[in-house]
Amino acid sequence: MASVAKFDTWQSSDGTNVARFSGGELQVWDGAAWITAGGVAPYTISYLAIAGGGGGGKYLAGGGGAGGYLESNFTLSAGTYSLKVGAGGAGGATNDGSDGTTSVFNTATATGGGGGGGANRSGRAGASSGGAGVNVSTTSSNSRFQGNDGGNGGNSTGGGGGGRGSVGAGGATNISTGNGGAGLASTITGSSVTRAGGGGGGGSPATSGGSGGGGDGGSDPGDANTGGGGGGSNTTGTSGGAGGSGVVIFSLPTSAEVTFSGGVTQTSSEVGGNTVYTVTAAGPSDTFTIG
Repeated sequence: MASVAKFDTWQSSDGTNVARFSGGELQVWDGAAWITAGGVAPYTISYLAIAGGGGGGKYLAGGGGAGGYLESNFTLSAGTYSLKVGAGGAGGATNDGSDGTTSVFNTATATGGGGGGGANRSGRAGASSGGAGVNVSTTSSNSRFQGNDGGNGGNSTGGGGGGRGSVGAGGATNISTGNGGAGLASTITGSSVTRAGGGGGGGSPATSGGSGGGGDGGSDPGDANTGGGGGGSNTTGTSGGAGGSGVVIFSLPTSAEVTFSGGVTQTSSEVGGNTVYTVTAAGPSDTFTIG
């Protein structure tokens, strides 16, 4: 019997390849890419992934650093992909605040923000690092493309946590206060929203959290689903503010069918021919599927 295996590509009358066998499956050319016959063409998907913010430190302490901030796009075909929303770090109950945890979209991982340093302690490293407690310099950010450094501690106020848009301010001296670093704005939802602000340092004078959800100095928590850092505490009797939880937002054409695993909390809206999904909760084993 004659073999037909060699006839693995079909052409139209003008010589354009229109179908082929590849890897044991029949594929068709959609004008831009080869897709499985009867399958889904690849979609260009825009995303914003923000990790949890760091918690503020305790007593004349640094503010928490903002959660890592990643905004880009993927080209994805039908399949199941990883999805996770990071939690904010706890405020320091004895010294430093805890770091925030990662957010994940497909293979993109946003790193958690660093916790603010307690009194006389350096801020913790993170996507944006936490501010230092009074009288010490801060730890630098270890994720340069996701955030910024926290501020140094002053003689009466901790440094502000780093934000995605700018570094945290140094702690109070005669001329400055430890405000949190500013966040960064995105229009992925159809309007401009600023997220990932750093937490303000604790002490005196009062400090402000960075724009984009950073908590004010004095144990104010970072805002939920912004990745904002928590504010450092002012006194020995109060813990630092908790960091704000992260968020994952993604946008793709409305023709795409998207489903989520059971642990995901999300909302959706239509913006200019795309569906925008805002995911506010998803655990380490959660996924989304393009059908």
